[in-house]
Amino acid sequence: MSDPESLRCSSVRNRGGVQRVEGKLRASVERGDYYEAHQMYRTLFFRYMSQAKHAEARELMYHGALLFFSHNQQNSAADLSMLVLEVLEKSDAKVEDEILEHLAKLFSRMDQNSPERAAFVSRALKWSTGGSSKLGHPKLHQLLALTLWKEQNYSESRYHFLHSSDGEGCAQMLVEYSASRGYRNEVDLFVAQAVLQFLCLKNKNSASVVFSTYTEKHPSIQKGPPFVQPLLNFIWFLLLAVDGGKLTVFTVLCEQYQPSLKRDPMYNEYLDRIGQLFFGVPPKQSPSYGGLLGEPNRSSGRRFLLVEHLYNLTKKKITLMLLQI
Repeated sequence: MSDPESLRCSSVRNRGGVQRVEGKLRASVERGDYYEAHQMYRTLFFRYMSQAKHAEARELMYHGALLFFSHNQQNSAADLSMLVLEVLEKSDAKVEDEILEHLAKLFSRMDQNSPERAAFVSRALKWSTGGSSKLGHPKLHQLLALTLWKEQNYSESRYHFLHSSDGEGCAQMLVEYSASRGYRNEVDLFVAQAVLQFLCLKNKNSASVVFSTYTEKHPSIQKGPPFVQPLLNFIWFLLLAVDGGKLTVFTVLCEQYQPSLKRDPMYNEYLDRIGQLFFGVPPKQSPSYGGLLGEPNRSSGRRFLLVEHLYNLTKKKITLMLLQI
């Protein structure tokens, strides 16, 4: 028998063994012997781990957790869910969509207010990026965001969408968030913050998608651009400016829309970061925003003379200049 055939036969035998064990454990749970079944799952977990049967251990713990969840045995289910993560952390399992979907499904079944849920998602995200300091795999963030959206936990859903690559899903969630929790005069605030934060994460594509989708689908936003809301016009111009990469345009744009930007004190902080990432602006030396948009340093030469000249243009001319980026 060739090596591939031998491995395939071995895998089939192992799966058959796991299924037989699962059948016995399922029967125990169905009888209501939750404690005994839980202890047996843990015993088998350590046995499989000592034999380096990582795939079998992970599969058994995953299905066991779902079984306990189906019987509302949250503590036992959460414990087995943590064991799934332990297998992943101690084995050489690759980050695959199926595994990420399994982790998201376990997360979705956990009690929303349990401390185990927070611990589980933290470990899952850390594993998904190889234990590095990164914030987690975008696919896992997307799956978590979708679960939290269904739970109407919009704030947490928004956080995970920002770390995914799903600008369209984020926009649709924000439309629902705005319609159900926001005021009519805040429709522009929901998307503006998301776009600015996507840009701060250097995710220009998702920033553009979330803006276009949100403004197209929100029932309280008239078709544009241009838009009735000045802040939406600012975001539209900003996305154009990011593509153009011209510091003078970015500077004048921020100056002209300061009344709208003052609606949220964080906007200028985001714009400082965006200036550094996309326009080559050095980090500011003081916590005030004047370093980027305040009085120009006249000793710095021609660039600031040009900025001063642009400051004196009318808003109409500035708009035309931005449209030509």
